[in-house]
Amino acid sequence: QVQLVESGGGLVQTGGSRRLSCAASGRSAVMGWFRQAPGKEREFVAASSWRDDFTYIRDSVKGRFTISRDNAKNTVYLQMNSLKPEDTAVYYCAARNRMPVTTNSHEYDYWGQGTQVTVSS
Repeated sequence: QVQLVESGGGLVQTGGSRRLSCAASGRSAVMGWFRQAPGKEREFVAASSWRDDFTYIRDSVKGRFTISRDNAKNTVYLQMNSLKPEDTAVYYCAARNRMPVTTNSHEYDYWGQGTQVTVSS
């Protein structure tokens, strides 16, 4: 069982930046981020694989968000720049025991408790 603990959420103005962190109690093949806005389904944001350092980011945040990993610390980061009100959501860290990177939330084995990011206009 891998436990995931997110941090870094909060209130930020439009155009601002925020860095989310997710510390895992153990190593996973894939770690990633999802988000869920009020009244909407949970959606994939970004993910990274440990073995080959492959990353995948959803198109709507590409160029603004970056995912990175510190394998020595079993930690994954989501750097969010040029934030927009539509980025407001609860951001969840997720981990998967197997490869490859996937955007399907049902294929992730572990989830964090979520951290709220609110972007004010």
